[in-house]
Amino acid sequence: METFTKQEKIKFKHVDYAGIVFYPRFLEMLNDLVEDWFEEALERPFSKMHETNGIPTVDLKVQFKNAARIGEILTKKLWVKELKTSSIVCGFQFVNQNEQTVLEGEVTLVNVKIEEDRQSIKAEAFNEEMKEKINNYIK
Repeated sequence: METFTKQEKIKFKHVDYAGIVFYPRFLEMLNDLVEDWFEEALERPFSKMHETNGIPTVDLKVQFKNAARIGEILTKKLWVKELKTSSIVCGFQFVNQNEQTVLEGEVTLVNVKIEEDRQSIKAEAFNEEMKEKINNYIK
């Protein structure tokens, strides 16, 4: 099975006064990874999906293993641990150039339908086409 992989260079905007990544920036990097996975691998870009649907994070487990410093390049990896009717449990890992794990964890995403009035949302099952694409990333 496949792992979705992207690289990201740590920039000044990511770091704190000590020159290491400020932890909320890691969560933004994770969200970018999820968004890229949906657009590039699942052919469901957020720009189109969010007209009628969404994929909010409902659970997040993160372990910070090593500091990441300005100038380093991280390899960000994402895979599927479990596919349910309307949710996905994904594993993720960020690795530095020395093959050290910087960050790892698990994120649960739920496929939701956004009502026309945009005032309410409810879980919606993935269609068969999406399930097939997601299945390619199950480890």
